[in-house]
Parts: sequence; C-alpha cells; structure tokens
Amino acid sequence: MAVLQMRKINICAMKKNRKKILELLQRRGCIEIHESMETDEVFEKTNTATQISIFERNSALGENALKVLSEYAPEKKGMLSALEGKRDVDDREYVDVIEGQQETMSLVNDILRQKKDIEERTAEISKYQDEIQALQPWLELDVPMNYQGTAKTGFMIGSIAGTYTQQELLSKLEEVEGLPEETYIQVVSFDKYQTYITVMFIKEDCDAVEKALRVLNFSKPPVVAHHIPTVSTKNREDRIKKALEAIEKTKQKIVNEAEMRGRIQETVDYYNVRADKYRTVGKILQSKHTFIVSGFIPEKNIDRLSEELESRFTTAIDVEEPGEDEDVPVLLSNNKTAEAVEGVVTSFAYPSKHEIDPTAITAFFYYFFFGIMLSDAAYGLIIFLACLWALKKYPNMPHSMEKTLRMFKNCGLSTVFWGVLFGGYFGDAITVIGKTFFGVNMTIPALWFAPINKPMKMLIYCMIFGIIHLFVGLGIKGYMMLKQKDVMSFVCDVLMWYVFLIGLILMLIPTGMLASLAGVTITFPPFLNMLAKIMAIGGMVGILLMAGRRAKNLFKRLLLGAYNLYDTTSWLSDLLSYSRLLALGLATGVIAQVINTMAAMGGKSILGVIFFIIVFIFGHVFNMAINLLGAYVHTNRLQYVEFFGKFFEGGSREFEPFKENTKYINVKEN
Repeated sequence: MAVLQMRKINICAMKKNRKKILELLQRRGCIEIHESMETDEVFEKTNTATQISIFERNSALGENALKVLSEYAPEKKGMLSALEGKRDVDDREYVDVIEGQQETMSLVNDILRQKKDIEERTAEISKYQDEIQALQPWLELDVPMNYQGTAKTGFMIGSIAGTYTQQELLSKLEEVEGLPEETYIQVVSFDKYQTYITVMFIKEDCDAVEKALRVLNFSKPPVVAHHIPTVSTKNREDRIKKALEAIEKTKQKIVNEAEMRGRIQETVDYYNVRADKYRTVGKILQSKHTFIVSGFIPEKNIDRLSEELESRFTTAIDVEEPGEDEDVPVLLSNNKTAEAVEGVVTSFAYPSKHEIDPTAITAFFYYFFFGIMLSDAAYGLIIFLACLWALKKYPNMPHSMEKTLRMFKNCGLSTVFWGVLFGGYFGDAITVIGKTFFGVNMTIPALWFAPINKPMKMLIYCMIFGIIHLFVGLGIKGYMMLKQKDVMSFVCDVLMWYVFLIGLILMLIPTGMLASLAGVTITFPPFLNMLAKIMAIGGMVGILLMAGRRAKNLFKRLLLGAYNLYDTTSWLSDLLSYSRLLALGLATGVIAQVINTMAAMGGKSILGVIFFIIVFIFGHVFNMAINLLGAYVHTNRLQYVEFFGKFFEGGSREFEPFKENTKYINVKEN
C-alpha cells in the first residue's frame, strides 16, 4: 500500500544523442516529461509542428485504410475478442516495419483511392437510377426528348398538374385563354399527380403557347435525354451494370489487400509513437550541442535508468525533491491482490500528497463485502473459474481489463467462502434435487448459519461489519493527522469521535431494542454502564467545545461544535447503509430458491427433467448476472460514500509517463 515517491529529474546530454536517448526514455516509460518554459540566448525550443502534422496525417490515413478493410473484409472475431489485447512484435520485426513504412503508405493510399473509386461509382449509379426514374413517364415517346421540331413547327415536352386522359385534356384546353388554335397537345402518360404531354405549335406562337400553358402549371422535365427514352433508359442500365462490375472488382482488390492489415496497424502505431516523440522534442530546451529533459520519475526507477543512460551516453543527471507547491503526479504501487482494486480507488480520486494510498485496505473490505452480498458458493466458483480461464487464455489483454478480471476472480473466491459459511449452493438446489428426483433429503449444512433463516442475526453482524469499516476509515484519518504531526486535530476530530461513538454503542448493547433484534439479552456490570455514559457524554462535550476550536468567538465555536456533533445522524445513516449487505445476500438466496422451486414443478418425468434443466440454467444465469451487478454497484457505494467519506479527499493527478502509446502492438525487446 503505497504512493510511490516522486523525484524531479533533469537530464542533460549531447544533442547528437537526442534521438537515441528519447527513444530509450520512451521505451522505458518511466519519466513524465514537462515542458520547459524558460528560454534564453543559449537554450531554446524547436518547433516540431510540421513533423508532428506529417506523422499524425499518416497515422490518420492508416486508420482510414483500416476502416475500409474492416468494411469490405472484416476480421473474424469471437465474442471475447476484446480480451485479446495487443499483438507482440519483437524489435527485429519492428525494424522491418520502420524500413517498409513507405511501401505500407503506398498500400494505404491505394486502398483509399479504391474506396474513393467505389464512392464515385456508387454516386454515379445513384445518379443513373434517378435519371431512369425520371424517364419512366416518357417511355411511350418515340422521338428524342431534346427534339425541337422542324423549320416552321416547334416541339416541346413537359408536365402539367393533375391527372388527365386525352379527352379530358382537350376539354380542359378549351378553358385556357390565349392558346393558339394550331397548337396540338398529346398525352404521353399520367400518374396520381401529373400528366405528361407533348406540345406541337407554330414557332411564331411559341411565346403565346408557353404563356397559356403556365395556367396549367406546365414545367419541363428535369432530365432531357438525347435519344428516344427507351434507348436512353437502356444506355443508363448498361452503365449501371458496368459500374457495379467495376465496384465488385475494386472490392475484391481491397479484400485481397486485407492480408496486409497487420502491417498497416504496426505502421499506424509507429507513426503515433513518432508523433509523441516529436511532441516531446518540442517541449525540451536545446542548445547548439546539448539538450535538457526535465520531469518527474518514481524514486525506484532512478538508479536503473541513470545507470543505463550513463553507460551508453555522455549525460549529466540531476535528481531533487519536488517543491511543496509543485503539481506532483501520483503512481500507486500495490501487490497483485490489492492492485486489482486500484481502478475502484482511482475512479473516485487519486490520493493527494498528504494522503495515504487506501487501495490495500479498500481491497480487503471490497472482497469481504462483495462475497457477503452474492453469498452463493456455486456462483462464486463459476465467477472465479471464468475469470481464471480468461486470464490464462488472453495474457495480452489490456492492463485495466486484466486488473478488473483479477478483482472479480478474488471476489469469486470471497463469494465461495461466504457461500460455504451460509450454505448457499445454487440456493437450495441440492435439497430440491434430492427431494424431487431421488426422494431423499440431501443438504450441505451451513458452516456458520443461513441468513435466510436468521435474518435478524445477519443484520446485527452487518451492522458490526459496518462499524468496523467506518472506524477503520476514521482511524486512517487519524493516522494521516499524526503523520502530519497535527496531534490536536487527531485528539479533537478523531479521538473524541471514537470515545463518543464507542460510548453510544456500549450504551445501546444492553437495551431491549438490541435484545429484541438479537434474540439475546446482554447485561453489563454497573461500572461498564457508567463508563459508557462517561465516554458518550465526555466525547460529546469534547466535540462540542473543540470541533470549532479555530473560531475565536466562543458562541461561534459552540455553534460549530454543535453543527459538527450533528454529524452523528450522518454516522447513523452510514451505518444503516450496511443493511444492504443483508438485503442483497437475501435477494440472491431467495431468488435462487424460487428458481429451484419453479424448475422442480415438472416432477421427475423425462419432460420434467428437461424442464428442470432449462429453467435451472436460465434462471440461475439471470440470478447470478443481476446480483453480480448489484453486488458490484453496492460494494462500490459502500467504499465511495461511507468509507472514503471519512478520510479520503483526493485531488492529485495520474502519473502520465512518456512512453510508447500503441493501439495494436507491443514491441518486445530481445
């Protein structure tokens, strides 16, 4: 349980070795490099925006090419592919990636050109389809749509609003004023909204004809073919066919290039790493012959890195304590069991420089409470084995995922432990199976007791566990105060609360209320009863007088003390929250029993056995899933609200070292 000590490090080296040193630092991933703000006549910064832009552009092109490959040649992945993580690539293979980057980028550009060709041809097909649709009303026309008539006669086509037969149109035209008599209008086709017509007229009457037709909302067609509509339609259909054939050929080319997907991924990662390196180059100070790297490094990494740098390069390394006002990052260090719960802690906050890392203590209570909430040995064993299998099957999974699975693996073990203590094995499945199918009374007794039979007893134990949890949180607060040598705060804000709360608890134990819950009466000797009252009253007075000790005004001090004393209600509320341990534990057991009872309703016939198996499997999968989620959520809540609320504020930031941030591969050194 520790927050690793951070040190400031300054590395000065020859500029000729800059590339190799930065690559080494990036490979080791143990320094958070800070941007140097002070420049002078000797040391200045290098503008690397152009290089960064090139690498980012190439990376983006590669990602786009991968998207194209995923679209036309998707990878076959299983349900658990997210657990596979990054591929391992040794540094010799990585050299091949670097040397072949231009060839890879040529392939990337080729894939993107092919994608663009597909898009253009697809747009072309859509255009032809729209044109074919527009030509449909004119298929009966036996002249080109752009035909304009003879030397003396004019010809045009278009549509008018409404639906008319030839006879109806002639009748309608009689109502149109100004239409020359020598005008001949023929209906070609019609639909629900428009009638499509041809108009023949004397060319001298062109203006008069167009003016008259405006009354009928005459409009010319959006598509005018240069051939007879049937021929134009056939030409467009042929073009669509050729475009589709070309698209299929292009798609096949892309599919054939999918075998280079891995190399493209490796190249994308290479460009991202290079972009990060040049971003760092732009942060550091450089002179004509030297450069300086400044940042934070965990104390445990200093000796090894210094030895490696000094053995390979001419360097000057300076290490110092960070200033009190500096924004020092936080890196947690815990054993495997506790490390699995780091995500729970860091999701809340990173501990500040004056706080301890609560991960180890949090891990103990997390596993403890999770097991109580799920409390079925069979469920726990399934969770444990599933997580263990995934961890063995996918060794390269992301570290965050690996920690989460380790956490649930440990939670599974805790669930097995509590399930054995409480006698839960798929609820009462053993008893139900024995009675239903074998006619015998089979059971595995609880090593401790069954909460479903003694809920009040379990509730009391939940309260006891809650008190311990809260008292540990308060104790951590006291420890941090003593560590900072703030004895007064320890006495007034921690010790007084311990005295007050313990006194109240001792006063509560002999009462009839607790006796009714526990089913047993506890009697204390008179001196202990008196001690409990003295502790409760003494603690209360101490809090009342000292909680607002920083206020100079006595009345204000008492008000602040009274307000602080009001936190007793918060303690009571926090304590009652631990009843969720009982609630979720009972929910798991009761639902399991209901499922078993429903499954056994079919009896011991063949159909009954089949029915039992189906209901049993689906029912318990559902019960395990829903209560697993409930246990996870409420265990987190007990840590965040009740436990952390007593001592943990956070406020620091995560340590973000300069490293190889890759998406697809891990580069392994030989």
